[in-house]
Amino acid sequence: MRIALFITCFNDLLFPEVGRAVVTLLGRLGHEVEFPAAQTCCGQMHFNSGYRDECIPLVRRFADAFAGYDAVVTPSASCAAMVRHHHGTVAGEAGDSSLVDSVGDVAPRVYELSEFLVDVLGVIDVGARFAHTVALHPTCHSQRLLRVGDRPSRLLNAVDGLTLVDMPNADECCGFGGMFAVKNAATSVAMGLDKVDHVHASGAEVLTAADTSCLMHIGGLLSRQGSPVRVMHLAEILAETGTER
Repeated sequence: MRIALFITCFNDLLFPEVGRAVVTLLGRLGHEVEFPAAQTCCGQMHFNSGYRDECIPLVRRFADAFAGYDAVVTPSASCAAMVRHHHGTVAGEAGDSSLVDSVGDVAPRVYELSEFLVDVLGVIDVGARFAHTVALHPTCHSQRLLRVGDRPSRLLNAVDGLTLVDMPNADECCGFGGMFAVKNAATSVAMGLDKVDHVHASGAEVLTAADTSCLMHIGGLLSRQGSPVRVMHLAEILAETGTER
């Protein structure tokens, strides 16, 4: 199986360790991962801001960069949702039949990490060990567009030494929302502080999620409060084998 890593621009610029964790994890499961160097932004922030025309070259570049792979794996539910649910819209509005065909070929083979592990590889126990108490923040895109359901929690429950705890109102938005956090900063912070209260109420040592954007937002607020709770992407936990920090 030819597997490509779609790292996303957010992870590439701010959290490259997440991409390394994906490669480490899949390598441990016996799979080689390729990194198409031509990949760039998937166009989510342009699309969400109404810049549909500016999205077209990004969609075309994505389809070209990832053509020919059996699976494209990303540690970002929001970017996976953008590709699977909205690239076809952009291609259709562009009026380019070849782009529509290219997107139709590539987009269905784009998977968020937990989807790929559970649905494609059929794996729940990935051989990880992480002896900490963990709370899961199910991000909005993973819940409402990808509908990943309990895949992340099933993977976490299979990690040796890990205790997965319930978090109050776990399915509520953390308030990041990309441009929402910029245009509606006060509301975004208020929502984030509610989430921080819920994290503390869970008693978790570590908060995890399928999107580093949410973790950056919540983690920043936790840090400003001097909280001992760490944030780690799902991939980082699943890549651990007992020698973690």
